Amino acid sequence: MSEPEHRAKPRRRGFAVAAAILAVALIIAGLRGIFSAEGEFRDSRPRGAIEDVLALRDRSDLNVLFILVDTLRADRLGVYGYGRDTSPNLDALAASGIRFSQQVSQSSWTKCSMSSLWTGLYPARTRSLRAYDVISEQAKMPAEIFQDAGFRTAAIWRNGWIAPNFGFSQGFEIYLSPRVPRSDRINRIDSPNITLEGNDGDIIDSAREFLRAHGHERWFLYLHMMDVHQYGYSEETALFGTRYSDSYDNAIRWVDSLIGHLFDELERRGLRERTVIILSADHGEAFGEHGGEGHARNVYGEVTTTPLILSFPFRLDPGVVVEARSENVDLWPTVLELLGLPPQPDTDGQSLVPQIVAAAEGTAEPRTEGIAIAHLDQAWGRIQQKPRPMVAINEGRWRLIYRAKTPKRSELYDTWQDPRELRNVADDWPEVLEDLNAKARAYLESRPPPWGDDAPTVEIDEMQMNQLRALGYGVR
Repeated sequence: MSEPEHRAKPRRRGFAVAAAILAVALIIAGLRGIFSAEGEFRDSRPRGAIEDVLALRDRSDLNVLFILVDTLRADRLGVYGYGRDTSPNLDALAASGIRFSQQVSQSSWTKCSMSSLWTGLYPARTRSLRAYDVISEQAKMPAEIFQDAGFRTAAIWRNGWIAPNFGFSQGFEIYLSPRVPRSDRINRIDSPNITLEGNDGDIIDSAREFLRAHGHERWFLYLHMMDVHQYGYSEETALFGTRYSDSYDNAIRWVDSLIGHLFDELERRGLRERTVIILSADHGEAFGEHGGEGHARNVYGEVTTTPLILSFPFRLDPGVVVEARSENVDLWPTVLELLGLPPQPDTDGQSLVPQIVAAAEGTAEPRTEGIAIAHLDQAWGRIQQKPRPMVAINEGRWRLIYRAKTPKRSELYDTWQDPRELRNVADDWPEVLEDLNAKARAYLESRPPPWGDDAPTVEIDEMQMNQLRALGYGVR
């Protein structure tokens, strides 16, 4: 498998018998957990309004559940316009919450993207661009802010690129990858190159155990789901065929059912009415749109357009849709302001509270024309090679694809006329191209992060290297 392309083979029969049994239990609990026997959505939360959203800062009883679905592109969810029924629970979550319709992730590779999401800084400032890079210990992470505010903090993850030695555990009291019971291991006969053990049911089980132990306290819980990345699904969620793209949709349906099961657990424990839920993704997935498949290869829209949904202890009726462009670096500035917690220092991201209020009130939304950035070092996994930055600049209707080593190859797309970025109009708009090229160059020369020029690295031993390769990446 070439570096850094990722492609998991479809495996309609990829789960072992034990996982299929788990699936039956979770599908029944998950899909019926928040839907009644008659198929109607069941929600015990009271109704609320934008005034209640703005009053969250005054509450002292709130918990925060942050669900990150790895490799989830927005346009494969029903609430983002997809024709297949891949996401009934997430669609219901958005219908009574806030959905951001133009969310941009900062990279198509997990570690780079998550470094930006957690710090609120663009990749050029996090300095977390290559396989051995680490988030500085001096960075102020959201989990540290929650911990300082008296929350119990826990993270449950299955992606090795967010392992503790890369700096992602800062502020978490519990930071674990769930131990996989022998009977629950996935049989990947159809995909011998993918050896990540377990499935996201293990994350849900661990989350339930956390809620059992700490549900009576204030908590911040981060779940990093991986089965969409690995195209893992059960027989019960194999609804859409066996092609790569079908298998991806099956995996979304599987993970959606698990998330529904977790929502039901919150309801059962009486926690839903005091829990803020955040649903996001680190990047998307390509299916040949620009001549490639997978992710971590480029920064076109299919790999950098992700969902963002906020849900509250009350129902918004109707739900709010923020049409203004937003970014993953905006996520924590927004949530921290809504909860009345201290901000992170000197972030590139901005709070989206003004956009939320404008959308709820039906007034003109600010920052519609703002810039959004995505960045990938295309040599991130080839340690001996020099950096090869590729940057996307989103401004107004335009989207620039800039390659620092070959700037004459810049591509320009009019996303209002061509949202799938199929027609390069660089020759038609030379002044726009020149302006955005200059902005891309200026971005790559960004000022240092708040903690200074420190750019720590870490050695990766052979065991961890093999674990990272098991995700489907070639790291050399």
